[in-house]
Amino acid sequence: SCSCPEIDPGARTSDEMYQAAAADCSSSAPASVEFQKAGIRLGLGEADKQLRQLEAALSEARELRGRAEASVEHGDNELRDLARQIRERLETGPQTLPRIAELDPEKPLPSSDEAERRFERLQRERDNMGPVNLRAEQEATELTEQMETMLSEREDLTRAIAKLRQGISALNKEGRERLLASFQTVDRNFQELFTRLFGGGRAHLSLTESDDPLDAGLEIMASPPGKRLQALSLLSGGEQALTAIALLFAVFLTNPAPICVLDEVDAPLDDSNVDRFCRLVEEIAKTSNTRFMVVTHHRMTMARMDRLFGVTMGERGVSQLVSVDLMTAEKLRDAV
Repeated sequence: SCSCPEIDPGARTSDEMYQAAAADCSSSAPASVEFQKAGIRLGLGEADKQLRQLEAALSEARELRGRAEASVEHGDNELRDLARQIRERLETGPQTLPRIAELDPEKPLPSSDEAERRFERLQRERDNMGPVNLRAEQEATELTEQMETMLSEREDLTRAIAKLRQGISALNKEGRERLLASFQTVDRNFQELFTRLFGGGRAHLSLTESDDPLDAGLEIMASPPGKRLQALSLLSGGEQALTAIALLFAVFLTNPAPICVLDEVDAPLDDSNVDRFCRLVEEIAKTSNTRFMVVTHHRMTMARMDRLFGVTMGERGVSQLVSVDLMTAEKLRDAV
């Protein structure tokens, strides 16, 4: 009999076991050849079985890898879709959600139910706020610019008001000074003219009702000869007219004009007062170089004038202006 070495199928491959068996049994008897072939076939069968198992394991690993890659891709797609939904619904990125949700990284996350309830509550509160004004930021910027412009204009107005008040105060101060100076001049002229017109007596002006000359009223106190000092309203009509003429000329003498027109000033006066009025007009005309134009119907006033102008109607409906130079007429009369 031939002794062949025992073949370990797990120790070598089929080719190696075949070569070893052939090398060991090259000189053996034919009976042992069959035995060796059987062993070789057994080793090949075991090797094929292991190969099939390895190929099945590789196929399963590849399938698991494919499923894992598909799961990863699906997860990535879900993450991208979730990020898109966050941007659409919350108008922010996923990285800012913990800060918006006021979550503490050091504390555990709330449960999904609690987070869902809070999300629904916040969403209802947002919906209750009404539609969102997309131009709110732009309108706020425009309003801010308008407010800044209005504040600037307000400051300009405040400065202008302060400057205007300062100007008004200066004008009021100057006005008071000039009014008091003019009032004293008028009062002095009035006292003098009153005495000249009445042939005596006394009168004066006084400011009443306020210490401020700009807001004060004027009171005329007069005392014709033989009467006590009293207000203008208590005098007779002729006395009031003569006092008013004295006041009129007192104001006129503060700043005499080249021409002065008197319209029916002598109407309420009697003949003696008309004579005083005419003498006063003649004196003022000589001292101030003022020409007086007197509109009158009183014969004594006409007789005291230098020139007369009148309107006559020689024919019905036809008016004619007539002028008479009384000074020339007097010279012609004296010459004759």
